[in-house]
Amino acid sequence: METLVFETAQALGAYGARIAAETIQAAIRRTGRANIILATGASQFEVLAALVAAPGVDWSKVVMFHLDEYVGLPDTHPASFRRYLRERFVEKVGRLGAVHFIEPAAAGDPRAECSRVGNILSANPIDVALVGIGENGHLAFNDPPADFDAEEPYLVVDLDEACRRQQLGEGWFATLADVPRRAISMSIRQILKSRRIVCSVPDRRKAEAVLAAVEGPITNLCPASVLRRHPDCVLLLEPSSASLLSKKLPVLK
Repeated sequence: METLVFETAQALGAYGARIAAETIQAAIRRTGRANIILATGASQFEVLAALVAAPGVDWSKVVMFHLDEYVGLPDTHPASFRRYLRERFVEKVGRLGAVHFIEPAAAGDPRAECSRVGNILSANPIDVALVGIGENGHLAFNDPPADFDAEEPYLVVDLDEACRRQQLGEGWFATLADVPRRAISMSIRQILKSRRIVCSVPDRRKAEAVLAAVEGPITNLCPASVLRRHPDCVLLLEPSSASLLSKKLPVLK
């Protein structure tokens, strides 16, 4: 896993978006289309802002999936990941080849929705996945101890308190009681099937999770540590999120 540190979150986002755009363009040249996975949350603000402004991307040939979504949260809620991606990506890039949102209420059964969107994803190998790392080391909504062995593309998961408190702390909900307790999440194995992974982690509150992911054992107690097994993953940090690493990396502008 290549690890880079950038002076600001904006510089981090610009670099992550550039890698993503180059990968998308290369896939379109190779196969006529590109399949991408987008994450949400505060870690992706600058990445998505730069990606939608990337020149030369034919978005009509891009198919978008997303990592996770709360069970029981309407897509009008400010914390809805569908709303997040519509407002910050889909509505800004114009016509996409396709958008495959997770719709937990669509079939009345979250597991049925896992099967529906999972079947679509399985038929569309992912060229690039944009992800982050949670304060508890989660990858997507795979909280510790994560299931490293599940073969299904999407899983119904229970959210632990640390994860729910992160969502509260980032301002998405008014109280902890408002944060849903379940979600649909892309599985660890499915994420690792992506040809390229761009993991963006700004902010000091992620420093402990970054340390565990980069220097600790590869373990389901820090789900993001599994990214070190991926052959083409780049971890993008800023000085505050990299502050606990034993090896001090150069800071890029």
